[in-house]
Amino acid sequence: MRRRKFTGQGLAALFLGLSAALGARAQGSSQNLLAQLSPQDATAGLKLALERGATAAVALLGRPDGFLGDPKVRIPLPPALDPYAGMLRALGQQRRLDDLVTSMNRAAEAAVPEAKALLLNAVKTMSVADARQILTGGDASVTDFFADRTRLPLGERFLPIVTRETQRVRLARQYNDLAGRAAKFGLVREENAQIEGYVTTKALDGLYFMIGEEERKIRKDPVGTGSDLLRKVFGSLR
Repeated sequence: MRRRKFTGQGLAALFLGLSAALGARAQGSSQNLLAQLSPQDATAGLKLALERGATAAVALLGRPDGFLGDPKVRIPLPPALDPYAGMLRALGQQRRLDDLVTSMNRAAEAAVPEAKALLLNAVKTMSVADARQILTGGDASVTDFFADRTRLPLGERFLPIVTRETQRVRLARQYNDLAGRAAKFGLVREENAQIEGYVTTKALDGLYFMIGEEERKIRKDPVGTGSDLLRKVFGSLR
């Protein structure tokens, strides 16, 4: 499907729609500032915010303890292991469970740096419709935008890295054998039948969540970014 390019008319229409959507919230000087924004500034500001959010999210997650040390994105044991986790603990195997959790999160941390180029390319190819949805959408609009455009290719890039890391742990191999057999009887969801697929999905979920968190920080405190452009654009929308 062909994507529409940003044009003066298209962006003018975009910001007329944005003004209407924000009319109930924007009052007085804020409304005047919004009306003074040029389409060029608005577009550049949105792209810069998304680029900064994506870059910050990759930097935060793609380092030691990026996933493991953050309870908001930490990858837990697969649900299919829940019935057996208690038994393993009772048999003194808590360390094996801990090693598996550590391995899964380290795998996600190792894979995330692969995302940066694709995320930034998604911003560069953003259409007018994309921008309208992001600017007037809800809290999940940024997450949805990136996930829609990058989840499949990023999953393909993440999977071999995740596989290499998780297969170092014996319990991961045992899980694959057990869950693979259970999936044949419908006892485990197909996407969770291999631990590599489970971790890849959770890594992507955490990445998109963190991008949304970083973008919301920019909207909440554009002055704190140190960027005059972001202050001008997002400051006028507050």
